[in-house]
Amino acid sequence: MINQEKAQILDESGIRRSLTRIAHEIVEKNKGIKDIVLVGIRRRGVPLAERLAVLIEEIEGAKMPIGKLDITLYRDDLTALGDQPVVHGTDIPGDIAGKKIILVDDVLFTGRTIRAAMDAIVDMGRPQSIQLAVMIDRGHRELPIRADYIGKNVPTSKKEVIHVKLREVDHEESVVIVDYPENSGE
Repeated sequence: MINQEKAQILDESGIRRSLTRIAHEIVEKNKGIKDIVLVGIRRRGVPLAERLAVLIEEIEGAKMPIGKLDITLYRDDLTALGDQPVVHGTDIPGDIAGKKIILVDDVLFTGRTIRAAMDAIVDMGRPQSIQLAVMIDRGHRELPIRADYIGKNVPTSKKEVIHVKLREVDHEESVVIVDYPENSGE
């Protein structure tokens, strides 16, 4: 069966406005950018973190350190990914001890991805704090995890999926809801 795109939630300008607001919220909540490291969760969290870093630099006039985090080996569904999961590598700038880590991801759903990301971060050192920035919070949490910065809250059914499409990965910009048919095996 073909997945049906139900609705566009954000277009390119909506994504830009959401990221701009999140950048301002990060600076305001942290009273500047001292000791902050943005860490994008691979795959789409990385370009979102890079965009936030540019916006924050425009606000604060200073560069933000950016890390890339691969959580593949920390997932609780690793066996479902196959015998040889693809690991893309993690690149965190410097020591994270005492830093304010802001994890960046595209969609917050069950919370399991974020739990895996926090496990990976804590294995690297003891940050002062871990905050979370997401483009979309769609609800349906299975773990007690919440985002500190949210581009848009989008209530969904469990049969719907949110796709954040970014130019760097998908060669287009939008956030859409996709409806999976009942008998699609999902």
